[in-house]
Amino acid sequence: SQVDIFNDAYLDKINNIQLPNTKIKLLQQLLKQAIGDLRKVNKIKGVDFTQKFQTLVNKYNERDVEQLHEDITDGILDLIEGIKKELESNNDLDISFEEKAFYDILKALAHKYDFEYAEDKLIELAKAVKTLVDDKAKYTDWSQRSDIKSELKMDLILLLADSGYPPKISREEVYQDVFEQAENFKKYHS
Repeated sequence: SQVDIFNDAYLDKINNIQLPNTKIKLLQQLLKQAIGDLRKVNKIKGVDFTQKFQTLVNKYNERDVEQLHEDITDGILDLIEGIKKELESNNDLDISFEEKAFYDILKALAHKYDFEYAEDKLIELAKAVKTLVDDKAKYTDWSQRSDIKSELKMDLILLLADSGYPPKISREEVYQDVFEQAENFKKYHS
């Protein structure tokens, strides 16, 4: 059975290891696994944590002193705690973890392209996108079938347009990013 890497007792056991390099290597492995699992559902958050991890690694590679061992250990533990919070963040919005993945990409794109979209509408749209993706991806070979992928893309564009997302502008990049999250999600959940 798989170890629960978010279990405090398990993390404490690793944190009590006296060999700094061994401790850091073990924590890095845990973090990579946690990010990998998160990314299978929520691509944008997976990328976000990957970048945070890379920043930490770069800092660690620049110099090697005792204080840094402590800093990198704390940094990795903070990231693991951040992923743990992310895995529970959907509860506050009263949506499923999978719906939260679509919520996150829709919210990120509104921020990236600087347009307003009401929070309650964002939640409803995320649910609708998840339902649509589930419906299209019921075919086991969907990712190899260009007809189903084209249909999904078209249905996504229509759903977003009907929902006024993004408002007043038609942005191919927005549709493409939502479609990529849909593809990423179904790759691991077919």
